[in-house]
Amino acid sequence: MIDASVMQSVPGRKFRFACHKELPCFTRCCAGLDLMLTPYDIIRLKNRLHLSSGAFLDRYTTAYTDRISGLPLVKLKMHTDEMRRCPFVSPGGCVFYADRPGACRLYPLGRAASKIWKDHRVGEYYFMVKESHCLGWKEEKEWTIQEWLTDQGLDAYNTMNDSFMDITTGRPLKILKKFSNRQLQMYYMACYDPDAFRRFVFESSFMDRFDIAEEVLNRIHTDDIELMAFACRWLKFSLFGEMTLQIKHRLRA
Repeated sequence: MIDASVMQSVPGRKFRFACHKELPCFTRCCAGLDLMLTPYDIIRLKNRLHLSSGAFLDRYTTAYTDRISGLPLVKLKMHTDEMRRCPFVSPGGCVFYADRPGACRLYPLGRAASKIWKDHRVGEYYFMVKESHCLGWKEEKEWTIQEWLTDQGLDAYNTMNDSFMDITTGRPLKILKKFSNRQLQMYYMACYDPDAFRRFVFESSFMDRFDIAEEVLNRIHTDDIELMAFACRWLKFSLFGEMTLQIKHRLRA
């Protein structure tokens, strides 16, 4: 969670910032974190580490329940030393920089996004996270918000993350809080454990019950991004009864 006391608006949607090894605070922002991971973060990291999603979750994450929605969330497990440093940071910076989580890419900005359910419009608000230890704010490099998003490769991350946000954002909390343990386990698997979700699709009676096009099955069998999109459809169907999947019509004897 971001301390509200360090959040500031971005005047004119422009800001000055740079981060590099010569700054005394370099990698200070990679410690003492409660870093929530998105489904797309997990796919990028587990593939970079050549781990199954289950092995990645067991080794590097902690699951917890969101106190507002009651839905399961996942955060990165920090080292247990006094600094609580990220397991992927070295003195030279992030060892998996090309696949670092979206929140790390966005820093020193934060993003608040809202989804008006069934209207398909995502509202965004970006703000500066001006922590006292960060000296990058004293650098002269100027950015617009969009220039920063593009430079940090965030457009793809936001697109992927918004597809999952679309599942539950805007739903009445009284509905979310009524999910059974089985529904919550399904939500966790479909969002955060894609390898387990793939086994569920291909090794259970799933394909006997749903009419899935052959080309879709071929894509989700090997492509984690396609599997993410399919998981979103499945969750909308299984949790809220939306007709995002086609049930097979059985012939009666």
